[in-house]
Amino acid sequence: MMTVGLFVLLFVTFGGLAYVVMTPSGSRAQKRVSAVARGVGGPVSPAVRAASENQQRRKTVSALLKDLEKQQKANKIKPSMRKRIEQAGLKMETRTFYVLSGFSGLVTAAGCEFGHLSLVATLFAAFAAGFGLPRWLLLFLIARRQKTFTAEFANAIDVIVRSVKSGLPTNEALKIVAREMPQPVSGEFEQMVESLKVGVTLEQAVRRMYERMPTAEVNFFGIVMTIQSRTGGNLSEALSNLSAVLRDRKRLQGKIRAMSSEAKASAMIIGSLPPSVALMVYVSSPSYIMPLFTTRAGNLMLAGCLLWMSCGIFVMQRMISFKH
Repeated sequence: MMTVGLFVLLFVTFGGLAYVVMTPSGSRAQKRVSAVARGVGGPVSPAVRAASENQQRRKTVSALLKDLEKQQKANKIKPSMRKRIEQAGLKMETRTFYVLSGFSGLVTAAGCEFGHLSLVATLFAAFAAGFGLPRWLLLFLIARRQKTFTAEFANAIDVIVRSVKSGLPTNEALKIVAREMPQPVSGEFEQMVESLKVGVTLEQAVRRMYERMPTAEVNFFGIVMTIQSRTGGNLSEALSNLSAVLRDRKRLQGKIRAMSSEAKASAMIIGSLPPSVALMVYVSSPSYIMPLFTTRAGNLMLAGCLLWMSCGIFVMQRMISFKH
């Protein structure tokens, strides 16, 4: 029995020593794990390699998005009059716009003098017709053009997706959009294609497109194209996701428009009551309302009414304007 016990004791002792010697320490084990993770010292499974590549690409895309955001903030300046005219789709020089604005102000001033209005009313009307009205018309044309562009932009992206999936290069897909889509989408993509022909990079071309059409949809398109050109990846899948997002935004806009229609109708009715009543009073008894236009006190009262009406309309407009 003593011999058997001594044998067991020696076996356990030598076994413990062998385990301590053969088992790697914490630092050695960590080094071996790191080597395997780096692909050194043994094969790496495809799943581990794909996860590592996806993580690296995600970091690259995140850093690129931060750089693009910084660039947009740095380049976010008020557009010049020439840019506004270009955004409205007008083919005129800046000098022509200013000449037409001055001519409108002079014609309005002459009409006020012919109607024997006071000097304050004449100056106010000339300022409104020469400075405010042309710029309001320009903003109206810009908004209408952007609305028309946005309505067809998702279809243009779908055309690019189908063209890329069929094997065409990106430039050919852009040419198809420039040739087949209606205005103003075709015009914007045509300018992009012409820019690419003269050596402009795709990133610069989409940035110029955003300057001509400063909408959120074009900004999303520019970000997607920039990321794909720098990091690679499946362009058709990214544009398909972008098209789905744009269509969801369009549905959300329709829902917001339906929910705010009652408030907009109330605002239009309330805003149109004072000028409508003034017009009816002028038609029925002109002598009763003419002191508002011919006397200094009446002009001051009109100016105050216009100021407070503008404030009320601005507040109502902000109340029914939703961010989406």
